[in-house]
Amino acid sequence: MKYAIGVDIGTSGTKSVLFDETGKVMASASAEYPLYQEKNGYAEQEPTDWYNAAADTIKKIIADSGVDASDIAGVGLSGQMHGLVMLDENNEVIRKSIIWCDQRTAKECEEITEKVGAKRLIEITANPALTGFTASKILWVRNNEPENYKKCRHILLPKDYVRFMLTGEYATEVSDASGMQLLDVPNRCWSDEVLEKLDIDKSLLAKVYESPEITGYITEKAAQITGLKAGTPVVGGAGDNAAAAVGTGIVKDGKAFTTIGTSGVVFAHTSSVQIDPKGRVHTFCCAVPGCWHIMGVTQAAGLSLKWFRDNFCKEEMDKANAEGVSEYFLMDKEAESVKIGADKLLYLPYLMGERTPHLDPDIRGCFFGLSAMHTKAHFIRAVMEGVAYSLRDCKSIISEMGTEINDMMACGGGGTSPLWRTMLADLYDCPVKTVTCKEGPALGVAILAFVGTGVYESVEKACEVMIKTDKTQEPDASRTAEYEKYYQLYTKLYGSIAGNCKELAAL
Repeated sequence: MKYAIGVDIGTSGTKSVLFDETGKVMASASAEYPLYQEKNGYAEQEPTDWYNAAADTIKKIIADSGVDASDIAGVGLSGQMHGLVMLDENNEVIRKSIIWCDQRTAKECEEITEKVGAKRLIEITANPALTGFTASKILWVRNNEPENYKKCRHILLPKDYVRFMLTGEYATEVSDASGMQLLDVPNRCWSDEVLEKLDIDKSLLAKVYESPEITGYITEKAAQITGLKAGTPVVGGAGDNAAAAVGTGIVKDGKAFTTIGTSGVVFAHTSSVQIDPKGRVHTFCCAVPGCWHIMGVTQAAGLSLKWFRDNFCKEEMDKANAEGVSEYFLMDKEAESVKIGADKLLYLPYLMGERTPHLDPDIRGCFFGLSAMHTKAHFIRAVMEGVAYSLRDCKSIISEMGTEINDMMACGGGGTSPLWRTMLADLYDCPVKTVTCKEGPALGVAILAFVGTGVYESVEKACEVMIKTDKTQEPDASRTAEYEKYYQLYTKLYGSIAGNCKELAAL
């Protein structure tokens, strides 16, 4: 029996999981680290924290599992995308990493759009200039910290810094590199045109691999720290969402997943590159060689329900604590007591602005149709339906681009809610499933490690063996028809309030 390790380098912590060839979890371990927010809108982390967390958790799972390190076929890396790691000539970290959720680079996004051209930028990188992406962070350091930029010899993404520490190799892979805004996404290579127009030296960037390819091998030094055997292969791995796609079996046309975490994501696999010229959704290279994915993002999915819980559901929280259940379970039960449409109460989940389908930082959430008859249960149902409508927006644009979805997986915290899965199945008008293994990204990159080291011949073959479906929620035609009436009204409300929200933002 061979084994593989998946390491998921997240924002709040790193999780390492050891799997056998069938996808069984042998051991897992997590380690947390801080987020630094020096100013409003800033978000930074120490790259060495990621490596220390990865090394410590790898060492722990090998020890806990009792698996011989020589039986570990390979290691796969996943993690938060877009973060900027800068190394000097001695491979020392120059400054804290500016990570994905940092919002300081609005001026640099304007600079990128002006220098490359809005239309051309989308044609090459498949996305408009966004503050979260890495290119604008590079320009921010050049514009505001010229001494740090002058010292820079290597630019890496978060998981790729961990790779460097494990293997000594400067390497990345296509899915994570797609989020830098420097990759020619249709051709899966660095864009000489974008780099030239932005005056970024190509030699600063790592070599680009496909996700299952071997990118390096565990060094003697890393072996001593992690307990891995020196020479163990490390494959390209994938950015967090691309890794989650593999970990849920989204590796063929027609397949997609919906995540309801803090934000919401609809992620669809496609074997041909498709780019939205309006930039409403992201197109990235995916972890399956020669394929891509389209991803719509809604900013406040699970966050909307958490916000409502924290501010209005103390009674449910106290009761849940006393009964030893989740407060969300109790909130689900309350929402189930209310019919579709929440007695004509609609919620727009724009608590944090929006990305898909409206790239609008000024739009704000609201309840529409409020009357004296509405109770807390109505509000809970309206919030859940509003999030489901926003995810339907994402799916609608993906379908509009020619990518049809007939098989949807649900994951993230919200995916555990039977009611939310029912709403999604009815609004998507397709089955919504869950998988038995909840390790998503870590499993996904472990699968890539198995493929890269020859245990499986392809990502698709590995997923057939290692991914197992748990629950399936079928759509109901009568409910789908009822939801459609409310969804059509929901889609009109953005246009009705967008101008007023811009006025509000300017006050």
